[in-house]
Amino acid sequence: MDDGRARTALHRASPPDVILLDTNALIWLEQGHARSRRLNRSRQAVYISPANLLELQFLSETGRIRLKHGSVRALADDPRWALDDPPAWTWFAKAIEQGWTRDPFDRLLVAHARLRGWRLATSDEPLLAQLADHERLEL
Repeated sequence: MDDGRARTALHRASPPDVILLDTNALIWLEQGHARSRRLNRSRQAVYISPANLLELQFLSETGRIRLKHGSVRALADDPRWALDDPPAWTWFAKAIEQGWTRDPFDRLLVAHARLRGWRLATSDEPLLAQLADHERLEL
């Protein structure tokens, strides 16, 4: 992962201009799934979260997914998206507020999107039910 890359544009972009990917959306984009077409046509900046990468590592280790990139590290450096790195305590404090789910990755991803004021690209029904229209991009 290239943690040294400057991400100055992420703080200047307005919420409709930036999308954070839910892990399923990231998988679909990575694997060229038809459900990712809406994201492929988008002119919006696309970001992933460290939470996506940890969840994908768990899924890979348990044999539930095989990544085309071969590793989570390689996936993090894909030029189709950028890796955002929010401040840990601010991010986790926002995740603590998401008491409607017991899924730690859902908490972290929703918190990440809300912390940045970005829309979350997802098809996950429980997430969609909790996100306002301006907080989501339904896939």
